[in-house]
Formats: sequence, C-alpha cells, structure tokens
Amino acid sequence: WLFRDDVLQVVPGSGDIVSKETFCDVQLHLEWRSVPQPNTSGQNRGNSGLFLQQRYEVQILDSYNSDTYANGQAGSIYKQSSPLVNASAEPGVWQSYDIIFKAPRFDDDKLVSPAYITVLHNGVLVQNHFEIKGSTTYIGEPEYAPHTCDAIRLQDHGAVVEYRNIWVRSL
Repeated sequence: WLFRDDVLQVVPGSGDIVSKETFCDVQLHLEWRSVPQPNTSGQNRGNSGLFLQQRYEVQILDSYNSDTYANGQAGSIYKQSSPLVNASAEPGVWQSYDIIFKAPRFDDDKLVSPAYITVLHNGVLVQNHFEIKGSTTYIGEPEYAPHTCDAIRLQDHGAVVEYRNIWVRSL
C-alpha cells in the first residue's frame, strides 16, 4: 500500500492491511474514494471492504450509477444486508462511513449475543442496528465461531481505493 499526503492507497495485489491493535465494540469513522474506472462495472468498480474483527464486512464499492447485487453494493453488510438507500457519490469524490459496532459475545463455544451494526454512508443511515448473522462469506450462510476482540482490516480486492481520516474509538 502507498501512503502519501495523508492518503492510504491500495496497491492491487499487495494484500490486505490490518491494524496492530484489536477492538471489540467501536465507533469508527473512515473516508474513502474509488478511482474512476469508466470501462468497468458492478463488483469490478472500486471494490474493497472494511472488516471489523477481521470477519464482518462493510462493503466499499463504487456503486454510483453502477448495477450490482443489492447486498454487495456500497454500504451493505456484504451478502447479509442491503443498504436502506444507495448514498454513493460519484467516483473520485471522498465518501464517509460512520459506524457503531457492537461485537458478538460468547460463553465458551456458545453465542450469547450477536453482533450489531449501524452505518451512516455520507451522513445517510444505510444500516440501522442490523443484527449480523455471522462471519462474511462469499458463498454459503454466515455462521459465528467463537472469538475475542480482533483487528480491523482493509481489503485489497484488486482495485485502487484510497483512504484517509480513519479513526476508531473503543466503546
């Protein structure tokens, strides 16, 4: 990944980037923008993801005037919950996520309480205290596996996406 002028940029093929610190319940702010890619569409436009506890993905995608499956567009809890509205700005414009995340609770191998997430995309509520069904999966049903606090991960999904003004506060 490149870091210059206070902007972190995905270098496609370099792999994901992971926080050194681990987190459970958090408030998170993140600004991101996709680079215009006029000859691409759907999941090939500005694809990345924000993974809370390295398991639960909030999709980052250029969803401005671009068709893709509903639970895979920007602001979705990937493959679990479509955003309430498409709040995407056009490519090249900085966008923001403001997230409140309550981590799941486990008693040994038993899920005691699922994770919940609220997401504002560009100031618009797109996920309202959504109950996360388990870890993000591309195929199949999400499931929980016991875990403790874990890192935050930004995904390299083969597209140039830029990030800035990232902050997280434990709750």
